[in-house]
Amino acid sequence: MSENASDKSRQRLIDEYTEIARLAGALAHEIKSPLSTIRLTMEVLSEDLEQPETERERRTLNMAKTVVTQCLRLENILNQFLMFAKAPAIKPTSSDLNAEVRAILDFYREKAKQNDIEILTFLAPALPPIKLDKDAFGCVLWNLINNAEAAMKKGGELIVRTYPVPEGVALDLIDNGSGMDAQTLEKLYDAFYTTKSNGFGLGLPTVRKIIEAHGAILEVQSELRRGTKFTIKFPAPPMIADSRESAADRLQRELEEENRLNTEKEKNAEKEKNAAKETVNPEILTANDVEERRKEENYG
Repeated sequence: MSENASDKSRQRLIDEYTEIARLAGALAHEIKSPLSTIRLTMEVLSEDLEQPETERERRTLNMAKTVVTQCLRLENILNQFLMFAKAPAIKPTSSDLNAEVRAILDFYREKAKQNDIEILTFLAPALPPIKLDKDAFGCVLWNLINNAEAAMKKGGELIVRTYPVPEGVALDLIDNGSGMDAQTLEKLYDAFYTTKSNGFGLGLPTVRKIIEAHGAILEVQSELRRGTKFTIKFPAPPMIADSRESAADRLQRELEEENRLNTEKEKNAEKEKNAAKETVNPEILTANDVEERRKEENYG
């Protein structure tokens, strides 16, 4: 009963969150439309004043360019917010985690080299396949890599490793960058919280939502001036988990059946033994009784 109540409570919270996210998304769309109009108007005004002849025109041009810049910034924030507010509709397929990781790292290596970042990979062989939405996972990995890069402003090492865990497969991304203090870790997944001058604070909250939509777990460990470790633990595909469970159930049933048969054999053997006693003993006792009676009669 308690599990059923918990499931209902969880579903109610999900429904409430979905409704709030829908309303917030609708509001963001409503803001984006006039914002785009303002930006486009200011861009046209800037083009008309591209060669100012008076101080007033130069001042107007500068203000128009400032408005355009701030509009672009607000539009970027709104786009990220819409991505965050939208419930992830992922479409996972059976995937090779190592192959997906290699593909993204191969694309990133040139940039890593430019930033003096050495990539060290330790990818466990023969990992079981997992369910992944490749596009969504790509966004997750790119976000975590970009965070690691931002933390290693003077270069460093980025360790990427995969390995099996009891619940499925795990992926670690470890950097030796600036690390985070306890206060930053506490607010890490809060929307709009950021320590970056040009950040919006929606990257990691979105990452966590995508990870959770996969049924996976996102963990983080960090120490100031030593580095940060992000761990993603993906569950084994349901069909693999189910087959293991069925094998275990089948073994349990076989053991129970064997115990039942042994118990039944013991009971049958005991019944046959008791039946033999019941058929033989009365005759012996009757014969003995007869003999005793004869002795008593002769003695008398």
